[in-house]
Order: sequence, then structure tokens, then C-alpha cells
Amino acid sequence: MELAVYRIVQEALTNVVKHAGSADCRVNLSRTGPGAVEIEVVNDAPSRLPPRRPGGGHGLIGMRERAAMCGGTLSAGPLATGGFRVHARLPCGLGTAR
Repeated sequence: MELAVYRIVQEALTNVVKHAGSADCRVNLSRTGPGAVEIEVVNDAPSRLPPRRPGGGHGLIGMRERAAMCGGTLSAGPLATGGFRVHARLPCGLGTAR
């Protein structure tokens, strides 16, 4: 699970740099009781690039697959303010992502 957390954060930060340039972002990792770890990566700046066509990249798909391999979930999408949010919830102790 530790590798999954690392890779999800890594890909989310890569997406911030790729799409929002030098925008500030927040990374929050928290343990939600004994049963899960939550990851949240949020940037508040709008993308500086034109919208990509659907299916143009594999980053979000890879993050979702990594979360699912651990029995978790991942949601991602634009914010009303123009930024973007990635949120994952991974159960603790249910195997590892490889």
C-alpha cells in the first residue's frame, strides 16, 4: 500500500506541474481511523493548457487502477474555481500494489 500512496501522490503532482505550471498545491495524507488512508492533492490554479481530448493521457487511469489494486477508490476532477482535485481512499493492510 505504501508504494500505491507514493505513486498516486507522484502522478498527481506531475499532473499539477504539467497542467498548471508552477501553481501552488496541497497534499494531505491522513489516516481515517484504523481502517484507511486518505490522499488528497489539490491545486487551485486553472490549467494553463487548452483542454485535452478525452483519452489523451493515462495518469488518471493509472492512479485509479493503483487504488483499485489495494481495494480503494480514487476520484479526480476540476474544481469550480478552476483548479483540480485528486482524492483517494485506500484500506490499510489489504495487500500491496505492484
